Amino acid sequence: MPVETIAREETGMTEPHFMTIAEASSAIRARTLSPVELTQSFLNRIKALDGQLDAYLMVLEETALAAAKQAEQEIAAGRWKGPLHGIPIGLKDIYNTAGVRTTGHSALFRDHIPTDDAATVTLLREAGAIVLGKLATWEFAIGGASFDLPWPPARNPWNTAHDPGGSSSGSGAAVAAGLAMAAMGTDTGGSIRGPASWCGIAGHKPTYGYLSRRGILPLSYSLDHAGPMCWTAEDCALMMNVLARHDKLDPASASVPVPDFAASLGGGLAGVRIAVPRNFFESDLTCEPEVLSAFNAALDVFRSLGATVTDITLPPLGFITDLVSLITAAEAFAIHGNWLRETPELYGERGRLRIMVGAFVSGETLVNAHRERARLSAIVAAALVDADLLMMPTRHIVSPILGDYDSAVGPSLTRPFNLTGYPALSICDGFNSTGLPTSLQIGGRPFEDHLVLKAGDAFEKATGFRKIRPALAAV
Repeated sequence: MPVETIAREETGMTEPHFMTIAEASSAIRARTLSPVELTQSFLNRIKALDGQLDAYLMVLEETALAAAKQAEQEIAAGRWKGPLHGIPIGLKDIYNTAGVRTTGHSALFRDHIPTDDAATVTLLREAGAIVLGKLATWEFAIGGASFDLPWPPARNPWNTAHDPGGSSSGSGAAVAAGLAMAAMGTDTGGSIRGPASWCGIAGHKPTYGYLSRRGILPLSYSLDHAGPMCWTAEDCALMMNVLARHDKLDPASASVPVPDFAASLGGGLAGVRIAVPRNFFESDLTCEPEVLSAFNAALDVFRSLGATVTDITLPPLGFITDLVSLITAAEAFAIHGNWLRETPELYGERGRLRIMVGAFVSGETLVNAHRERARLSAIVAAALVDADLLMMPTRHIVSPILGDYDSAVGPSLTRPFNLTGYPALSICDGFNSTGLPTSLQIGGRPFEDHLVLKAGDAFEKATGFRKIRPALAAV
């Protein structure tokens, strides 16, 4: 699949739909770019290209243009709200939107119209962000890329025969293809970082408790995270500045000091200590050679930026993966059990089977699973006493053919950070010989998201991977 290189230094400008939030925000504030012009650019591109990708379940053209006009008027009157003012974004369709259908990509919720926005959606609107529409997801964030649902699964813009990853599938595809400047995803076992990996974007799973989950359709109360998906780590930091707020109505929300994530970027990585749990991806599972090669080359970049790199060993990845899967299934069945008993036909087959597994998890098993979770989390915390960051590939393979479910079976490199609740960022670290993205995962200590994002931003700015976009043409 061919790739398109955007040579900013040669053209002198970037098409509006391929700007970063940082670039577009600067232009909007300087009034050289109109929020209406920017929003219309995205809407036009959605009309031209989304028929190939199925990233959107619903496009909110009328309300998006109205919000863009309001943003333009506010900025013209000197009431600029910040870097997200006038920025077009998409929402994974498990984020409640007042008066607008929120389906979870399921026939069960085909007619579900919430009365209130999710807490994070409220924060984004208050910051002036423009909601373009609702994005495809795996059914209730667990069902896989399924073909027996009311809407088709999203496709990977690097090659539309391939899987964009999940469960935030439409979010990953839309950002990579320039159909949204940013998107909101959720992550229970890797559902932000997986699509970020296979779609070649930046996806940040914040520390558990940093972002409210109120108003998001739940899957696992103790593992669910909300987070931003953008083209760059810098853009994720700008989103985090708006999103990281204590919510007294979310029992898991943490009341902690919040840094300026964007201001934390830059300044190099001298003295930063990186630990690499090589057993995860060299013995516990096998990486594709090009994935491993890209990761090792990325470590050389971090060394050149002043960081030190040390190999470590952590508990078996397969055990961690199974533990997260068990807890997810039990908690998901606690949420969906009654609906599954009463209307099983309204679920897709994969979603139904994945959730039903939770019916067989006993209370004793779940209690012991949480005890093991605490033990393993303490081991990871100990590893981060002598290191500042953990690094590994995000996925051990590049994107497979859509519907090739067997290729991704096995231990998951994303799940250690759901188990612990620690922050983790996926960024693009290269491309394989067919043009599909490879990825790097950066994890850190709880509530040190600013350092995770700083490292990701430093890598992106030291390499040229952010100048490469999928080549898509209207048909």
